[in-house]
Amino acid sequence: MSRRHATIFSSLFLLIGLLCAMLVVRVPYSELSPGPTVNTLGHHGGDPVLNIEDRKTYPTSGHLNMTTVRVTSADYQMSLPEAVYGWLRDDSAVVPHDTLYPDGKTAEQAEQENAEEFSQSQESAKAAALEELDIEVPTRTVVAAVVKDSPAEGALRAGDVIKAVDGEPVGRPGEVAELVTKHKPGEDTEFTVVPVKEAAAAEKDGEDPTKGRTKKVTVTTAAADDDKRAIVGIQAGSAYTFPFPIDIKLADVGGPSAGLMFSLGIIDKLSRTDLTDGEFVAGTGTIDAEGKVGPIGGIQMKTLAARSAGASYFMTPEANCPSATRNVPNGLKLVKVGTLQDALDALKSVREGTPEEIPVCGRD
Repeated sequence: MSRRHATIFSSLFLLIGLLCAMLVVRVPYSELSPGPTVNTLGHHGGDPVLNIEDRKTYPTSGHLNMTTVRVTSADYQMSLPEAVYGWLRDDSAVVPHDTLYPDGKTAEQAEQENAEEFSQSQESAKAAALEELDIEVPTRTVVAAVVKDSPAEGALRAGDVIKAVDGEPVGRPGEVAELVTKHKPGEDTEFTVVPVKEAAAAEKDGEDPTKGRTKKVTVTTAAADDDKRAIVGIQAGSAYTFPFPIDIKLADVGGPSAGLMFSLGIIDKLSRTDLTDGEFVAGTGTIDAEGKVGPIGGIQMKTLAARSAGASYFMTPEANCPSATRNVPNGLKLVKVGTLQDALDALKSVREGTPEEIPVCGRD
């Protein structure tokens, strides 16, 4: 064999080896791509997405679609060619794995966290919608979550109604942390709570869950990891007693980003006004009980999914506008919203045929 042929064969074998290595080597990245969209006014899996009982509802038209993003699972390891291919595509995004799954979160942990966030977002969406409709919703401060291996573990439970901290009445979730941080780490703080079982039983019987038998629980505070603040290891949140059942059925969806669209769907069904007047509107955004809309992840993938499904308007959280405007699908108007009222005002402009009055991302 000539030296020239030997060099060619050696180079060929080296190239094959490199290609094989590329297929074997895994890189710490994950991929996002457009997911399915679901009309909150319609059906999914044979059931209505929003089922409202014991209250008059009204016919709706058009779409108020929530949008989703497909992501590779926490335990999936991308190959280098997959990552490169994803970077080159316009309909996907490749991001560092830790961006989606920080602190080595497992697939099971991520799924559980997404399910909890989805459940909490539903409650906030219902509360915001009914508040907008001037329907009173009794609210109580509860233990939303207990941090594993924290001082509160075993002493407090998720769902416990927090009546007072150190004898000071609690009216909103933020007051819990304010009262706890008055202590120094290592000091005791006393919680007055209605245990979750008693609160749930009272609500099931149609009684006020905050009026149940209370008990006092003493928890020794610890120091926060980042500073010298006193903490007990709970997340305080709000729970609501809704005056009529509102059931949101949407399997295989997690996270809090559908909150805004659920609120709009509920308002549409409970209002004489047809919010969309037959238009195809999609969107995303978290929402709190006061109607404030928050940012979400994967905004560009959601706009692609919305336009592919047929949407003409996309409700975009104000904080997401800079990212969303980098690659706007043709024919999709990005409606800038910071509150539930902003979204309702934009829908009014859609109905009245005055799109020039709609605040749009990228246009101040």
